[in-house]
Amino acid sequence: MTVTAYLVRHAAHDDVGAYLAGRTPGTRLGEAGRQQAERLAQRLAREKLDAVLASPRERAQETAAAIAATAGTGPVETAGGLDEVDFGPWAGRTFEDLDADPAWRRWNAMRSLTRAPGGETMLEVQARVIGVLERARDRFEGGRVALVSHSDPIKTIVMHLLGLPLDSWPRFEIAPASVTIAVIGEWGGKITLLNAVTD
Repeated sequence: MTVTAYLVRHAAHDDVGAYLAGRTPGTRLGEAGRQQAERLAQRLAREKLDAVLASPRERAQETAAAIAATAGTGPVETAGGLDEVDFGPWAGRTFEDLDADPAWRRWNAMRSLTRAPGGETMLEVQARVIGVLERARDRFEGGRVALVSHSDPIKTIVMHLLGLPLDSWPRFEIAPASVTIAVIGEWGGKITLLNAVTD
């Protein structure tokens, strides 16, 4: 038996691409992001979801709430393992500012061997999100579940299932409000859809 996991990146906040939101409190969806979340919810309504799990970040919770309300799954379950990368003091800084930081450049050149200052390694991120995926497989055997998270955590799942090294992260996109579908069983897993964005 398998579970089908809909790996959803939260809809966009107003300043996506301008600064590293990370775990900065108060980063919420703007009007455009709320519209994205509603379109995404309509897209997922036909999938007959059994549950919606989400990162504790506000933008993920708001996206998940729209999906759960439309799908009729009941309340969103918060899963700490789906949280954004702990970027430590990098969170909240602009990308322009970060690009001048040698530690940030090292992180992006070799994420498999570096740690965000005071934060996590990508191996630690991968371990916790794969843990959520495995628990979902066991809980929702034969079912369908939406896991609402963030770009980098979703990328670690994709790289794991495709047997790619963690330093492959720049080779594909996980856009705001996108859906990536993974089918998971005792035999392993596979990706059946990658980075699909609802217009």
